[in-house]
Amino acid sequence: MANQAAFLEAIKNGYTFKGEHFKLGCAILDGEVVGGADVNLPLKTLNRHGLIAGATGTGKTKTLQIIAEGLSDASVPVLLMDIKGDLSGIAAAGADNPKIEERYQKIGGQWSPAAYPAELLSLSQEKGVRLRATVSEFGPVLLSKILELNDTQAGLVGMIFKYCDDSKMPLLDLKDFKKVLQYVAAEGKAELEKDYGKISTTSTGTILRKVIELEQQGAGLFFGEKSFEVDDLLRISDDGRGMISIVRVSDIQDRPKLFSTFMLSLLAELYATLPEEGDMDKPKLVMFIDEAHLIFQEASDALLQQIETIIKLIRSKGVGIFFCTQNPMDVPPSVLGQLGLKVQHALRAFTANDRKAIKQTAENYPLSDFYKTDELLTQIGIGEALITCLNEKGTPTPLAATMLISPRSRMDVLTGTEMDSLVSGSKLAKKYNQEIDNQSAYEILTAKLEEAAEKTAAAPAPKAGRPKEEKSVLESVLDSPVARQVGRTAASVITRSLLGALGLGGRSKKKGSWF
Repeated sequence: MANQAAFLEAIKNGYTFKGEHFKLGCAILDGEVVGGADVNLPLKTLNRHGLIAGATGTGKTKTLQIIAEGLSDASVPVLLMDIKGDLSGIAAAGADNPKIEERYQKIGGQWSPAAYPAELLSLSQEKGVRLRATVSEFGPVLLSKILELNDTQAGLVGMIFKYCDDSKMPLLDLKDFKKVLQYVAAEGKAELEKDYGKISTTSTGTILRKVIELEQQGAGLFFGEKSFEVDDLLRISDDGRGMISIVRVSDIQDRPKLFSTFMLSLLAELYATLPEEGDMDKPKLVMFIDEAHLIFQEASDALLQQIETIIKLIRSKGVGIFFCTQNPMDVPPSVLGQLGLKVQHALRAFTANDRKAIKQTAENYPLSDFYKTDELLTQIGIGEALITCLNEKGTPTPLAATMLISPRSRMDVLTGTEMDSLVSGSKLAKKYNQEIDNQSAYEILTAKLEEAAEKTAAAPAPKAGRPKEEKSVLESVLDSPVARQVGRTAASVITRSLLGALGLGGRSKKKGSWF
């Protein structure tokens, strides 16, 4: 009993906050819920990012749903990356059942169903608001990293962007970029080399192949107009709750490069657009990335470095990023070290490698006087998790095995009819779902080449039989190789004579000289 009293005091001291917060669940000791040991999350530190991890079927997605609901209730907009396609139900009210009632008898409080203000977004032809960005907005640096180009090839991409800017040729979609690449390698090569330097035909061919590979993963749908404005992710609904934007990407699980392209573009755009905020009472936006291993598993070193840099810096803009994955080891250590909130569901110890991963995972959590963390990781049940977060002073809270509250929204997907109704009533769908094909680099270069072809065809052919003008004897002599060599020799002699007169010629180089 004394141990329980000490545990209750530790949890109350660790999870009581002055600022805005919401309840995540109630702490467990020795397999039993301890009444009054509420585990809360402070809004002030939720821009310090987080991790939700655990084996399949342990409740990760429901935890994500609970935190998203708490943020929305606190007027914080939320962005969900719905990889498995099971988060759309947040837009509909949940249904009561005996298990929910039993849970709330243990953790205290009342459960009530609620539908949340939601917007469905899509990168492809899925139902929802179309997300796009132009190639120009994506920029040469990010494009080079996504295409995994070397320094020479990246330099050529930068030159192409500069040429298009100087020539007032917008790069809107991949069709534009491919057209410019083809022009640079053929008809326009001489023109560009005169102003921008040497162009390698091998490099242009390599870049074109990599662009086609990106297209095959569906990136052609992502690049184009109308560009999505990040301010539309920061909306508050009419009833004061934060809008929950659900990006439906269930159809691109097998296309990780497209997903990485979108994520990197979005994070870069958020970082570039949002002002510095410093410490805020609550975040401006919190983003949840389900099945986060898809970002990291095929990312190049350069791409990983870019993601790590943005994650380190974006919290100062008021943006929090939460990764949801089966194993914490899926997240690179440099990113894992940036995550303030950790929600760890049960792990399975079927193999020696599993047991080794559990020990490593346990070492990522604060030491506890009440738990053997590595043993507890295999014992906690569905809807339970080990939790630690940062308090308002930025220090970690005590480790708490927690029975979580239940989502108030539907723990299932929307029907096709419900999705149609949601999209048809969306203001953003009317804004972004129209196809736009403004004049851009493709049309401008096509017109330029057609005009050049017409001029060539219209030019008068030289008259047949017209004798060539014969050079005079003097012209023939002056144009001979011998005469050209004499000229070069004379010029060299004159130059050396002038340098000698100025005291600059014929001096030996001193040791250590720059010249």
